[in-house]
Amino acid sequence: MRLHHSVTPGGLAIIPIKTNKAACRKCYACIRNCPVKAIRVLRDYAEVIPERCIGCGKCVRVCSQHAKVITECIVECRRLLSGPKPPIAVLGCSYPASFHDVKAGQLVTGLKRLGFSEVHEGSVGVDLLTDMYNQAIGNADKRPLITSHCPTILDLIERHYPQLLRNLAGVVSPMIAIGRFIKQRVGQDTPVVYISSCVAGKFEITADQTRMDVDCVITYSELSQMFRDKSLNLKRLGESPLSGRQPDRGRLFAISGGPFQAFDIQHDITNPDFITAEGEQNILEVIKDLAAGRITPRVVDIRFCNGGCIGGPDKNNRLTTFSKRNLIIDYQNNHNLYYKTEPCYEQAAPLPDFTRTFSSKAKRPDVPSGERLRHILRSTNKYEPADELDCGACGYETCREHAVAVFQDLAEPDMCLPYSLKRLEEDQVKLTQKYELAQRALAEQFGDSDIVGQDTRTLGVLKLIQQVGPTQTTVLLRGESGTGKELTARAIHQQSQRADKPLVTINCTTLTDSLLESELFGHQKGSFSGAVSDKKGLFEAANGGTIFLDEIGDITPKLQAELLRVLDSGEIRRVGSNTSIQVDVRLIAATNKNLERGVEESWFRQDLFFRLNVFTITIPPLRDRMESVNELVQVFLDKASKRVNKTLLGIEEKALQALHCYHWPGNIRELQNIIERAAVLTHDEIIHLENLPVIFSELASTLPDSTSTIGFHGARQKHVGQVEKKLMTDYLVENKGNVTAAARQAGIPRRTFYRLLTRYNLRGADFKSKN
Repeated sequence: MRLHHSVTPGGLAIIPIKTNKAACRKCYACIRNCPVKAIRVLRDYAEVIPERCIGCGKCVRVCSQHAKVITECIVECRRLLSGPKPPIAVLGCSYPASFHDVKAGQLVTGLKRLGFSEVHEGSVGVDLLTDMYNQAIGNADKRPLITSHCPTILDLIERHYPQLLRNLAGVVSPMIAIGRFIKQRVGQDTPVVYISSCVAGKFEITADQTRMDVDCVITYSELSQMFRDKSLNLKRLGESPLSGRQPDRGRLFAISGGPFQAFDIQHDITNPDFITAEGEQNILEVIKDLAAGRITPRVVDIRFCNGGCIGGPDKNNRLTTFSKRNLIIDYQNNHNLYYKTEPCYEQAAPLPDFTRTFSSKAKRPDVPSGERLRHILRSTNKYEPADELDCGACGYETCREHAVAVFQDLAEPDMCLPYSLKRLEEDQVKLTQKYELAQRALAEQFGDSDIVGQDTRTLGVLKLIQQVGPTQTTVLLRGESGTGKELTARAIHQQSQRADKPLVTINCTTLTDSLLESELFGHQKGSFSGAVSDKKGLFEAANGGTIFLDEIGDITPKLQAELLRVLDSGEIRRVGSNTSIQVDVRLIAATNKNLERGVEESWFRQDLFFRLNVFTITIPPLRDRMESVNELVQVFLDKASKRVNKTLLGIEEKALQALHCYHWPGNIRELQNIIERAAVLTHDEIIHLENLPVIFSELASTLPDSTSTIGFHGARQKHVGQVEKKLMTDYLVENKGNVTAAARQAGIPRRTFYRLLTRYNLRGADFKSKN
């Protein structure tokens, strides 16, 4: 968590505003609402810039994610309460508007129950400054005099409008005045805690000139929290007297126009010599006019919050400004307040010195050159003045202000909304193109889910797929390695009602037990070494679709139990988490092991076996379906032709006969790999026997030498026939069985094309449904 802080002269760290990096979503609301743009945007969050901040608290108020928060001073207040000398509480001038539902005496009782020795009204500080303000007004030259009781206004002038420093009244604020007065009368070692709605008050007490006149500032919300922590219900408490002097007109200070009334400054609303203004927009206009010399009043009273101090950032109720104003006026007219003034405050001793000086805290910012500014603008697609939309979405009023902030490392180019939207559109087009290319590549390599073969056992498997596909039944695929279990799983998924949802596959033998658990179920950040962030598992990724677990017979008993729980409840639990996540997934499992033996030998759970063995499909090995070898070879030839970028027309007869003589321990996968290897090795468009592994040459040597009986011409004619039939088939497929179009594409007469169809027993109608 990054902190905006200051340090008091006594070494006590005061941290008025802090930034919660984890909560910040970079919505730029703080930038849009900060009147002085005291926010720096970093990679993952936006932080307050201490040297620019004026303590108005607007970033706290507008942050919906609560990433900007006022640091609670409750801990420091409790430290003072438990110290050797009980602290004195001072209630800010606006407290009647915040604690309007209890009597003043009940509030005093509650504060004394917390451990405060005395409770004073901060309005006394206003009365203490009346003479000084009247003297300052009388001694003022032609320069406008700006009141100096709002700490936000003081910071605004010191940090951003130093040319107005000489216009500030050299008088401390009422908060400092009452603190200084109390410590003069009871001793500097007595802690003073000021209670107010003003966040900037936390900044003010860090100034060196305050001499620790106020030790701690807490807000009304923090005080209410302290009451709750002590289980104090103020409405049920009796009344206790207030301490110190009784205010005169100071109680009106918190409302609009109150300072002029409280300081007994005679003014008329039609007299331009006296200006009073509250609220961000109004005070900024006044300050800009003063800095530019457009107005020259005698006295200017400005406060940042709307309605005066009653509109401070710490709003702990929903009353309107007008309701609060009435409460302050009613309190001023209340003459039944219970007071018990200690003798030390009534002594006619000289008052402390309430003067103060001001110094510039402004830092001259770096200004980009015209060329550098244009470069930044061009980087966000602003090549002409018409491109500068000045939409304000970035938080800056104009595109040029945003460009200057980028130059000063206060902002990022991506904050420009039109620029970001344009980039998103371009990225979407690029991603769509990449996705389509990836889908095409995957379809070429894995997307063909057609199971090839017309043998009896393959047709039986296809029938079972058609029956179980549309159901939600768990399927167990059994068979040797390389028989096409994953292809069968894809075919089942495409036959199901989940075909438009993801099919997620994983081979359970490729990962260790711990990694497989994390891969399947996901994990929470910090659940194990290397878990730097939360991760979704494959079950969550497959939600709504199908998950295929290959070689399920190799998972450990621990994972078997987890998998059984998923099948029974439909819930998964990430590694390191106690929260269950509901998933809707169809399971297809595959194994080449004898699970019945595993149950007998206790390396596979019997209950899991029963849950998996709902519908079993046994995939036949290639040696039991040799009738389909020719068809498989042709399919793999087409695929290999694309992969090695060669034109392959066929395989010579002797090589094909050798393939029929092999026992195929690696099944279909082995056949595919052998065909691809031969495609790489061949130097022409035909795969020859010598392109196959040596074992096939040995098998071919045991076959009868058919070439010696039919001669060279016969062998040549046989291979030509294979090529012609392949070409005829390709033409018919491309033209969807249209013989006329196929003959036209082949460049031969239609009658000749029909004769060739008859020779090779082909019919155009057989190709009408093929794409």
